[in-house]
Amino acid sequence: MTLNRTSFQFLLIILLIIGCNKPVVEIDYTDWSHYGGPEDGARYSSLQQINKENVTQLEVAWTYHTGDATERSQIQCQPIVVNGLIYGTTPKLNVFALNAATGDEIWRFDPFQVLGGENSWAGTNRGVSYWEDGNDKRILFGAGNWLMAVDALTGEPIQEFGDGGKVDLRKGLDTEREDFLIVANAPGVIFKDKIIIGMRLSEGLDAAPGHIRAYNVKTGKREWIFHTIPKEGEFGYDTWDSQFISKIGGANNWAGMVVDQNKEIVFVPTGSATYDFWGGYRKGDNLFANSLIALNANTGERIWHFQAVHHDIWDRDFPANPNLIRIQKDGKWIDAVAQISKQGMTYVFDRVTGEPVWPIVETAVPQSSLPGEETSETQPIPTLPEPFMKMSFQEEDILNLKQEWELDIRSQLKNINYGDTWAVPSSDQGIILFPGMDGGGEWGGASFDPTTQTMYINANQIPWLIEMTPNAEFENVGQSIYSTYCGNCHGLEKKGNPPTIPSLTGISDLYSPDSLGELLQKGRGAMPAFDHISEENKKILVNYLLGKETQEGDKKELDSKDGPLSPRYFMNGYKRLVTKEGLYGSNPPWGLLTAIDMNTGKKKWQVTLGEIDTLSVQGFEPTGTENYGGPVATAGGLLFIAATKDEMIRAFDKETGALLWEAKLPASGHATPAVYEINGKQFLVIACGGGKGTKSGDAYVAFALPD
Repeated sequence: MTLNRTSFQFLLIILLIIGCNKPVVEIDYTDWSHYGGPEDGARYSSLQQINKENVTQLEVAWTYHTGDATERSQIQCQPIVVNGLIYGTTPKLNVFALNAATGDEIWRFDPFQVLGGENSWAGTNRGVSYWEDGNDKRILFGAGNWLMAVDALTGEPIQEFGDGGKVDLRKGLDTEREDFLIVANAPGVIFKDKIIIGMRLSEGLDAAPGHIRAYNVKTGKREWIFHTIPKEGEFGYDTWDSQFISKIGGANNWAGMVVDQNKEIVFVPTGSATYDFWGGYRKGDNLFANSLIALNANTGERIWHFQAVHHDIWDRDFPANPNLIRIQKDGKWIDAVAQISKQGMTYVFDRVTGEPVWPIVETAVPQSSLPGEETSETQPIPTLPEPFMKMSFQEEDILNLKQEWELDIRSQLKNINYGDTWAVPSSDQGIILFPGMDGGGEWGGASFDPTTQTMYINANQIPWLIEMTPNAEFENVGQSIYSTYCGNCHGLEKKGNPPTIPSLTGISDLYSPDSLGELLQKGRGAMPAFDHISEENKKILVNYLLGKETQEGDKKELDSKDGPLSPRYFMNGYKRLVTKEGLYGSNPPWGLLTAIDMNTGKKKWQVTLGEIDTLSVQGFEPTGTENYGGPVATAGGLLFIAATKDEMIRAFDKETGALLWEAKLPASGHATPAVYEINGKQFLVIACGGGKGTKSGDAYVAFALPD
C-alpha cells in the first residue's frame, strides 16, 4: 500500500501518540528549513516519492557550480529549503539562493564586499539560518568572525542588523581582549526573535573563551550570554584553577546546537578547553568543556548539564549537534535528547530533567605522569546505547592485509602505548588515540527516524597518533611562536600530515616574506587567518618559517607583547597512523554506518561505508573510507549518505543496511544531503566540495526521479 503525504503524516502522529503519557508536539517532517532538516534536527524526511522500489531510477536533475573553488577548499554546507528557494554557501563563503526546482541562481551575496577586502580564506561553513516575521524574511550566517543578516528574497544586507548587516563576534565576550581567532562555522539556531550561536576557536592557549550568545534577529543586539568558562562566583568556577582561568579559552560550541521550541530549551554541545593535550593550567574537571548543556532559550540560564570527558586531554569535543528524539522505554514514552561523540558512544537524556535514560557509570581510567598534569580519576561511560564502533586499538587490529603494510605499521608502533581508549599522552612514549581525533562520530551528525525510533550514525574507525614534546626554553624565539600557533597542526618538525595538512619544510622556495605574511594574515583553504597575532610576532614567525635568523630585539618584543600562556608540553602535530602508501594502520572497515534501536539501545545493523578502488581491484573486500558528512533517513525506506572520500553518494535500505543505489559525484560530498519536495517532485541535494585530502569541487548536485 502506498500512502500519500497527508495519510502518512496522520499515521505518523497516531504512531507517536500510541502509549503516550504526555502531549505530542507535531513536527513537520516535510520541512527542511533548519540545520538538520526539521526543527528537531532529526535529519529525517517523511517524503516517500523516492522509495526502495524506484531509487535505482534516480538521475541528476540539476547541477549548480559556484565557480569559486580553490586548492584544498571545501563545501561542508547542508543547504536549507524555504518557500521554493534553496539556500547555501560556496567555498569562499558567498551565500546564495537557488530555484529549488531548477537550480537557477536567484541571488548571490559576497560578504566580503561588505566587510572589505578579498576573501582568500573561506574556511568552512556548514549552513545558514532562516527567520521570518510577516514580510520580513532573513538569512543569517557566519563569515569568519562576523554574524551577518541578508534579505532572504534579495540577498541585500539588513542595514538595521548590527553595523550595516553585521555583528563582530570578537566583541561582547565579557573579556578584556578582542583580538581572538573566531570563526562562525556552524549556523545558529532560531528561537523566537533570537539567534543563538557558537563559534570555532584557536586550539592553542591564545584561544577565546567559547561562551554561548543569543542575538536579537532584528537588531543584532546581544540578548544573553552563557559563560562556558565560568566567571568567579558562577556555577562550575571551582572546577578550574583560579590562578589561570582568566587566560584559558575553548569550551566552545563549533558543532551546532538544537532548540526544543515547545519546551524553550536550547541544547548546546561543547568542545575541549585549551591547551587540548596538556592541562596543567586548568586543574580540575573544567566545566563546561566537553559538555551537553541545556539552557533556557529565553534567558541563557543553565537548566542542567552533562560532562562527557572530565579534564579533556584527548581533543574529544562533542562533534555534532544533538538530536531531539522520542523513544519508548519500560512502556513509557520519553522526550529525550541524544548526543553522539567522537568516542563512538551515544549519550541519551530526558530533555527536561537531564536524567540519563540508561545508567552512565563513572569508570576508573589511567592517570597522567606528565609533570604539572592532573587528570581525572574516572570518566563517564554509558551502559547503553551500544557503541557504534570499536572502542580500542588492539594487537589484532594492526593492519595485516599485506605483510609489508603490517611491518610498516608495526615499525611505527615501537614505543607506542595502545590498547586503551583512555591511554594518557606522555613524553616517554606516544599513544594511539582510538577512536581518533576526527571520531568516531563527527560533525555530519546522526539521523533519527521517529516512526521506528532508529538512529543512524556514520563513523570513522581510524587510529591516530599523539606524541608529546617538552617545551624547552627555546633559544630561537621564532620556534616558540611557531609552536604556539602552528605546531598543533603542522607538527614541531613542520612536516604536517599531507595531503590534508601540508608540510612547511621547503616553504622558502614557494613564498617571499611578503607573500607568506599575506597568507598568515588572510589564511587559505582550511587554514584560518592569523590576523590576531601582533605584527612583531608575525614578522618573527615569517622569518622562522623561511629559515631567516631572528633579530636580537625580537626576544624583547615577544616578552612584552605576547599574552598567551605557553604549555609545558606540546602535541607534535595531528597525525593519523598510516602506511607509506597512506593506508590506515588498522584493519578495515575504516568507515562504518550503524543503525541503533533507540528503544532498546541495541544495534540493529552495521555496514561498511565507502570503498577504495585500488584495493578492490586487488581482490580486497570494500574497506570503507574516512567520511565527513551525515545521513538522512526517509519514509521511502531509504537512508541517503555521501560523506566518503570515494566521491560517491549512496542509498541504503534503512531496515537492513543493504546497499540499493550509488552514484558518482563530481567531488566528494563531505556534507549532509537535503531532502525536499517542490511542485510535487522530491529532490535530494548534496554539496560536492571535496577537500579533506581529496580534490576540491564547487558543485551542488540535485537528484530526482525522471519525469
